Amino acid sequence: MKFVTGLLAAVLLFAGVGASHAVVRIADDRGGRIGTYVDKYQGLRTSGETVIIDGLCASACTIVLGAVPRDRICVTSNANLGFHAAWDMGANGRAVTNPEATQMLYSMYPTQIRRWISRRGGLKAQMIFLRGRQLMGMYKPCYMDAHASSAR
Repeated sequence: MKFVTGLLAAVLLFAGVGASHAVVRIADDRGGRIGTYVDKYQGLRTSGETVIIDGLCASACTIVLGAVPRDRICVTSNANLGFHAAWDMGANGRAVTNPEATQMLYSMYPTQIRRWISRRGGLKAQMIFLRGRQLMGMYKPCYMDAHASSAR
């Protein structure tokens, strides 16, 4: 009986350990609507999960930097963050920059990211990329030893 109780305790202990180390992997996310990502990352923030950025995280995907605490984000050598101004579809079917949404997006980023964007002329229609040594200097490195679910 003691053996069964001990085995059950061990199973519960390991189940709890696995849940507390849950991770979400971002690898090929080209972004989308700002509101969708704000909602998605609010849930991620409250979940306590760690975020591994292991590839492209562009446009609204980058909101993760402001939504999830920095100590729960790590980047691999493949991480590539793409930033640009927010836009709406104009009357003629072309993208039109939305200054209010761009300012809102910019304000969501941590100070070091805002400084980096400002040094490059701010958020504009043209995408700017943060990767490599510069990115690794801002966020802790992570290693792909952990099994992670892709963020959707």
